[in-house]
Amino acid sequence: MAQTRLAWWLQVTLVFLLGRAVTTAMLLVLASQQPENAWTAAQPSLWDFSTMWDGRWYNIIAEVGYPQDLPLTDTGHVGENAWAFLPVYPALVKGVMLLTGFPWSISGVLVSVVAAYGASLLFYKILTKHVPAQQALFAVVLFSVAPVSPLFQLAYAESLQLFFIALAIYLLQRRHYGWMIPVAIVLSLTRPGALALALAVGLHWIYRFVRRSRSRFPTRERVLVAAVAIVAAISGVAWLVIAGWVTGVPSAYLETELAWRSVYIGYQELVPFTPWIHAATWWASFIGWPAVVGYAVLGVLVVGFAIFLFTPAVKKLGVDVKFWLISYALYVLAVFFPQSSTFRLLAPLFPALGAVAAPKSKIYRIVMVLLFIALQWGWLLICWRIDGYDWSPP
Repeated sequence: MAQTRLAWWLQVTLVFLLGRAVTTAMLLVLASQQPENAWTAAQPSLWDFSTMWDGRWYNIIAEVGYPQDLPLTDTGHVGENAWAFLPVYPALVKGVMLLTGFPWSISGVLVSVVAAYGASLLFYKILTKHVPAQQALFAVVLFSVAPVSPLFQLAYAESLQLFFIALAIYLLQRRHYGWMIPVAIVLSLTRPGALALALAVGLHWIYRFVRRSRSRFPTRERVLVAAVAIVAAISGVAWLVIAGWVTGVPSAYLETELAWRSVYIGYQELVPFTPWIHAATWWASFIGWPAVVGYAVLGVLVVGFAIFLFTPAVKKLGVDVKFWLISYALYVLAVFFPQSSTFRLLAPLFPALGAVAAPKSKIYRIVMVLLFIALQWGWLLICWRIDGYDWSPP
């Protein structure tokens, strides 16, 4: 009798649902133990527990929009405010609320889950262009139980961001350049990262131009790819311009973002590629180490990731995935200050899971799944659950 096999999309669907079942069980346990806090009463429902932290900022944006007047601290600096959060996710959730009559909590989670499911399907298709189907499916397994995968069912914009990143890579791989332009624009208004996409597309242009004698790179495509890169670059700074125009403060967005890191290093101007150096000093001091140890750890992380990019497993994922990994890693290194939210900010590097999934050993794969689930529980304990004064936001 011929062996039947489930369609690829059904396999991905089952994997995704199992991953969400695991996360839901964890969230229910933690919600039942959650004390009263700034966002919820004690022992909140799963829906309320899933909309804490930045979910409240998105809720505020959906209900009242963005402030024209920036809040100021006692020292005269711009304080934390809604301009740090981009508009596509809250607008989409608001639309779901109006169409369904569901409250914010249910609508926010619903949008996140659907977007994460779409990202899972696209991730599988991205990988199967270059690696075997079983490797691609295991990468989706790791994606579904990754340490920060609870974000797939929380009222955060990350699921939507990962969906548009996956869609952009999928289109880039298949050279559907024209469709990338609206994707780049929407991505730029969902979560920061369009500048990384601009760099990835630019690297794609250079790669194709250098190889034009072996693989045609017609003038029309050269112009179109360049246009995508330019649109992505302009879109990557558009929110800065919009925030400055509405508030009358040209640096409104940057000052708002810097407010969040001020609790660590005070108010400083953003100088590209210095935040991680400042963080190396701060974290070393916090732990009680000499600053040189912090710099050494930073160096090991950077060099280790660079070596990883040149491994055979990453090479097999294709140049476009590699270009994205390089571009987004540089973007994170240039602008983000590493603290507890860094785990979440590294989520767009998810295509690297295709390389992590390469080994075929059953023992390896079982260990990796169990490790990821354990780290997921750790992330929820450290970053999501609120225990008194909490300085480790997700």
